[in-house]
Amino acid sequence: MTDTTEDTTRRTSQGARTLSPFDLAGGLPSLVSDLPTVLRGLRIVRTSRGTDKISIGRRFQELAAGQPDAPFLRFLGSEITYGEANRRANLVAEVLKARGVERGDTVGICMVNRPEVMLAILGAVKVGASVGLLNHHQRGEVLEHSQKIIESKVVLIGAECAEAAGSIPREKWIGELIAVGSEVDLPFRDFTAGRRPDELSDLTWLEDELEKLGADAGATNPPEADETLGNETAYYVFTSGTTGLPKASTMSHYRWNRALAGFGLSGVRLKKDDVLLCPLPMYHNNALTVGLGCVLAAGACLAVEEHFSASKFWDQARAAGATAAIYIGEICRYLLNQEPGPGDRDHSIRVMTGNGLRPEIWEEFQQRFGVDRICEFYAASECNIAFVNAFNIPKTTGYCPMDFAIVDYDPDTGEPRRGADGRLTKVGKGGTGLLISGISDTQPFDGYTDKEATEKKVIRDAFTDGDAWFVSGDLMLDQGLKHASFVDRLGDTFRWKGENVATTEVEAAVSARHEVDQAVVYGVPVPGADGKAGMAAVRLHDKSDFDGAALAEHLRRSLPSYAVPLFIRLSKELEVTSTYKSRKTELREQAFDTSRFDDPLYVLSSDNGYVPFYDGAENDVVAGKA
Repeated sequence: MTDTTEDTTRRTSQGARTLSPFDLAGGLPSLVSDLPTVLRGLRIVRTSRGTDKISIGRRFQELAAGQPDAPFLRFLGSEITYGEANRRANLVAEVLKARGVERGDTVGICMVNRPEVMLAILGAVKVGASVGLLNHHQRGEVLEHSQKIIESKVVLIGAECAEAAGSIPREKWIGELIAVGSEVDLPFRDFTAGRRPDELSDLTWLEDELEKLGADAGATNPPEADETLGNETAYYVFTSGTTGLPKASTMSHYRWNRALAGFGLSGVRLKKDDVLLCPLPMYHNNALTVGLGCVLAAGACLAVEEHFSASKFWDQARAAGATAAIYIGEICRYLLNQEPGPGDRDHSIRVMTGNGLRPEIWEEFQQRFGVDRICEFYAASECNIAFVNAFNIPKTTGYCPMDFAIVDYDPDTGEPRRGADGRLTKVGKGGTGLLISGISDTQPFDGYTDKEATEKKVIRDAFTDGDAWFVSGDLMLDQGLKHASFVDRLGDTFRWKGENVATTEVEAAVSARHEVDQAVVYGVPVPGADGKAGMAAVRLHDKSDFDGAALAEHLRRSLPSYAVPLFIRLSKELEVTSTYKSRKTELREQAFDTSRFDDPLYVLSSDNGYVPFYDGAENDVVAGKA
């Protein structure tokens, strides 16, 4: 359903707004010097085809041939050049081929962030194999499910992931398991270089196999890298698993190359001497597609961190000599929540790229840390388009040159709404609706390994007979001029008193209070009431007190009445996925059933703000006494 004028104005006040040509003109100075690079990127996005011989391996070895001594990878004080990384990736490729890995096979990889994970990825794609990026945080049933659906010929298991490997009986693993040691200490995991855990003693070790190769091994690139077509699968990335078992989305070399062009050339625009800091896990698309894509677009250097640390982030940036960085989700808020210090601006980072920087903290973040440019984007592992903030306009996910529409939808079913003529309706500039993207030969939808799950994400005959569109599941504000701003996940949005409530909007309002460290908002059913009532799980800053009256007053000023949460749960910790997305499923299930949790719970009263929850409070909510 499209927004009312009141709704649009409110979101505009929080930063998401419609744009005019003057907004684009304001961002032109930052583009002028980079215009040839920007245009080159747009040309690649528009003209490349899946039948082209383009692949990650080919791009990398071309760079290695042209700048073999340039730094490619930095990690905990160590550095590997393009030439050395290419040789070592070729060695991995030889070991994989000796194990029977051929073009079209899958190589599973379960390792934490360290140089060997990148060399393994490059080695696998160089022989034309697809990489199955297993989440090293997964265990048991979830990990077993993930590794089964990619059906790897070989699985490379990091020595530091022995516990994960052991959570599945050996006989249930698909493919030959090969252990991979670490050349350096991994301090975050208290792992010593060279250690071989007893749990992996029955496996072949990659470094032993590498030692068996001849002195001249690795000098020649595998021929498969030059022959791989764009429409072949580069890797599988698993959904975060906020609900149910993860799905494996497919990333083709073609889509990855378009991301390199769109994000790297037209958006972030790194130079050869830049260093991009990446604290995100390599099994996440932001790291492997956006981060690596931006680096290889320029022939720059990738500085990988073992894990993200809010307290050490700027120290890590200084140590790596980083001039750029990539973020996701709430990372920017976590950085803002740190105590201000002299190191906040004592760094060389001039551009940051990622998704999830909320409009209400955009300017504060940029001013405090002195970052010249924020290249926010919108993308998803399975989505076939992306928005990129190439014009340096604050508080927008940016511009999309590809085929998309923002359409009216049914809030009860979450499906695009068809009119009397059976077609969909676009919401128009200033409206909020469901994002869909066109599917065509030039804009393919790679989908998932599960064909049924893939088909569920497609809507047909949307505007004309025979057309096909990918349904993103995300609500976007149409800002005009092919720009859009993210509003909410459709699954997170809920209805109360006949109105749609965007959880991101409410989370922004709650988090604006100085005592709030983190907030997660979700809808919960209330017996006897239609729709779902708003509930917020809140983590306070250390040593902060909860003031229910003040919070209620603030939220009533900031939000329409139907969006003000009726329940507040104070939590010591709010669980997130390994990619910093909130886990809401358990919170929704527990709702306001105090027998299922020990956290303090409050309910909104009409006169005194949030008061301690009491027996029958939910009935007062239904009766309108809140």
